Amino acid sequence: MKIIILGANKIGASLAENLEKEANDITVVDSDGERLRELKDKLDIGTTVGQPSFPDVLANAGAQDADMLIAVTDSDEINLVACQVAFSLFRTPKKICRLRANSYANSPKLFAPEAIPIDVVISPEEIASYYIKSLLDLPGALQVMDFANGLVQLVAVRAEHGGPLVNQEIKTLREHMPHVDTRVAAIFRQNRPIIPQGNTIIEQDDEVFFIAAKENIRSVMSEMRKVDKPYKRIIIAGGGNIGERLAASVENKYRTKLLEVNPERCAVLAESLNKTTVLHADASHREVLLEEGIDSADVFLALTNNDEANIMSSLLAKRLGAGRVMTLIANPSYVDLVQGGEIDIAISPQQATIGSLLTHVRRGDIVNVHSLRRGAAEAIEVIAHGDKSTSKVVGKTIDNIDLPAGTTIGAIVRDDNVLIAHDDIVIETDDHVILFMVDKRKISDVESLFQVGFTFF
Repeated sequence: MKIIILGANKIGASLAENLEKEANDITVVDSDGERLRELKDKLDIGTTVGQPSFPDVLANAGAQDADMLIAVTDSDEINLVACQVAFSLFRTPKKICRLRANSYANSPKLFAPEAIPIDVVISPEEIASYYIKSLLDLPGALQVMDFANGLVQLVAVRAEHGGPLVNQEIKTLREHMPHVDTRVAAIFRQNRPIIPQGNTIIEQDDEVFFIAAKENIRSVMSEMRKVDKPYKRIIIAGGGNIGERLAASVENKYRTKLLEVNPERCAVLAESLNKTTVLHADASHREVLLEEGIDSADVFLALTNNDEANIMSSLLAKRLGAGRVMTLIANPSYVDLVQGGEIDIAISPQQATIGSLLTHVRRGDIVNVHSLRRGAAEAIEVIAHGDKSTSKVVGKTIDNIDLPAGTTIGAIVRDDNVLIAHDDIVIETDDHVILFMVDKRKISDVESLFQVGFTFF
């Protein structure tokens, strides 16, 4: 597939890296030649220097025969104009546009062939705030991923001493919880993946990914670790788009304080938020955190647009008694460095966004993609089509499907019923199949597996 990516920023670079590994023809466009040189030194891609919305620049990038244009520059207006130019001059089949401003994103009538011809709108801020809210809803979770419109969740937890299943074989989970069906999709031990078998023993500090119907998630979590009490009080540092969106979505559930250093922004936040206490304050100051009761806060969230400020305020908050600390990290190289010590969860907005973008890039009827473990692993939801004569999966039991190495089927959703994967389950047409891949380089093999033969048409 020939794909043009507009923007060599962190999101554009991460997307290019993901797609380049899957044998796509990638060209990245940016006005910053130095950024493009650094990217080209690392990846086998094409680059074009210039204003991404200019017709001649898009033509030089090969827009006349591109299959897809993904506009993820930091400017909403450049992204919008570029999509319009791609449609009007080059008839680019699919156009994906990153938008940050709520005013644009909340105007669906704006995006239509007779208006601005954009096929998919992506808001990284909205994706990140929803992801953080999911973590708040499940105390103790490291990652939470929704599938099949929320009927199924894939959750990562850290196995802790005292968890009933810790130091036990996985197959004993059914003995512990005979009325709850679940499956351990993968285990990461010392950053190495383990494909779990029934006799695999869960060890302390393992990062365990399990899948279950949403209503059973908390019960399964309790097998891996001491159950955390529901959160009541949260403090958010940073009143940008993510901080504002998150506060608006949780202020009716938690006692929420938001600290923002810009007085003009504070005034805007105080006007837009109803129950959140908005304070003109700097979260990196010890006295401020103590005065606002950091020692009794269940969660401290550092969500400014400055990685270093987020890290330092998070470390300070933890040492002053915050129960759990979540930190927004834009630089991917920082994520592994800081998570797991005094910072409980490092949140990468790029990784959260990449999953949503990949959903619209993958071949086949893939309806959900979640990038895991900083992009090393992936979970996807794909719809099975065809019949026994045209499909490699329909009509077969799970144990007879030739899955790529490192790939497991975790669950199937059929007519809104959740079926946790067992070897004897037969895949039927229109099933939503949820797979976990510890090696995302196998994605093309999975895509081929679910493609139907020509006789289906």
